[in-house]
Amino acid sequence: MNHEMMTAAILTAKNEKGLAWEQIAEAIGMSPVWTTSCCFGMNTMLEEQAKALCETLALDQAVATALQTPPSKHWGDSVPQDPLIYRLYEATMIYGPSVKALIHEKFGDGIMSAIDYKMYVDKVEDPKGDRVVITMDGKFLPYKRW
Repeated sequence: MNHEMMTAAILTAKNEKGLAWEQIAEAIGMSPVWTTSCCFGMNTMLEEQAKALCETLALDQAVATALQTPPSKHWGDSVPQDPLIYRLYEATMIYGPSVKALIHEKFGDGIMSAIDYKMYVDKVEDPKGDRVVITMDGKFLPYKRW
């Protein structure tokens, strides 16, 4: 089973059971953002996490095996077409250089890890319209000089 088939099976089961990503993540003891990324084939689960997810969604071993298979992370060279993903891309394109400058000023020359990483998506109610709060929490990795 490839990652596309795995994702389709997970989404079908999720919808049939009427579960939210947060409920699925809670069932396997992991964060909703990370769990969802695994289900979309962008990260891999350990065997016990994959089994717990498949038990929660009543999916077979083929899905559990696919969840443990390393992904191929290739996005292509085009601008994202989905409106929400495009806005995240747009925010990165507009504010990315500023964030980069601030990180270098505070930490030095290096990058923020997306491996030693956490991300949270929260909703903050506001009378002017609810707010989306995305927190990215990555370890700073200085560039090695050699």
